[in-house]
Amino acid sequence: MTATTTAGRRPVARQVVLTLGYVACVLGSMVGVGVFGGTPIAEAAGGALAADATHLAPGSGAFSVWSVIYVGLGGYTLWQWWDREDHRRVAWPALASLLLNAAWILVVQAGRLWLSVVVIAALLGVLALLFRRLLAGRPRSAVEAVVADGTFGLYLGWVSVATCANVSAALAAAGFTGGGRPEAWAVGVLVAVAVVGVGLAVVGRGRLAPAATLVWGVAWIAVARTTGQPRSTLTAVAAATAAAVVVAATVTCRRRAAATDRSPAPRTHRPTTQEVR
Repeated sequence: MTATTTAGRRPVARQVVLTLGYVACVLGSMVGVGVFGGTPIAEAAGGALAADATHLAPGSGAFSVWSVIYVGLGGYTLWQWWDREDHRRVAWPALASLLLNAAWILVVQAGRLWLSVVVIAALLGVLALLFRRLLAGRPRSAVEAVVADGTFGLYLGWVSVATCANVSAALAAAGFTGGGRPEAWAVGVLVAVAVVGVGLAVVGRGRLAPAATLVWGVAWIAVARTTGQPRSTLTAVAAATAAAVVVAATVTCRRRAAATDRSPAPRTHRPTTQEVR
């Protein structure tokens, strides 16, 4: 009888639990759009998260990105059944992100805005951990690169913007008006978002996925402030500028990373016998 090595065992517990986590995440999203009688997120919590609630609320079209993210998460959930090793240790943080996503929807449905801030901040932290672990090792296949690196990069970029919008909504619902200058407050937050985007570009060596959804979300803030209420040219310009800065930083970092990868390794000089003498 041949002993089965630990590396050869199928991690069924992890695979099943993560699959159940994805199912819970999808069911939560269906509640969030009102499929099971729940209140749509834009109408929950007194409409605090609606597209016209604050200066930092993205236009309603921005949320279509969730369809792409959920498809990617489904792809990762399927792929992890063939991934026995989880060599970059991302499975359990991935599960945490799925459960936190579902929890956020339920908390908002209950009208607990400040608790939703805590949940989305925890989600952002988990996604940052995932990003760090994905950067620490290379994907072993193109499929892994798409369903793991691509999916969680998209997830991170979008949640970075959503966190700012969520905090803004909670503050507005509590009566905070940015010191009577909501536009100045919004511009300050957008500067912070741009800094985060540049940081992700630098750390990630120009990875496209997190930049894509971060720029997407910020661009939809610009759209919302020019086509809906509250209208604000200043906020729209700041959002468009933030998006442009992140794009430029990502392209620059990506080019530098490519140039570094193409450059030949420096040759080690070996001293001749005469030089040693």
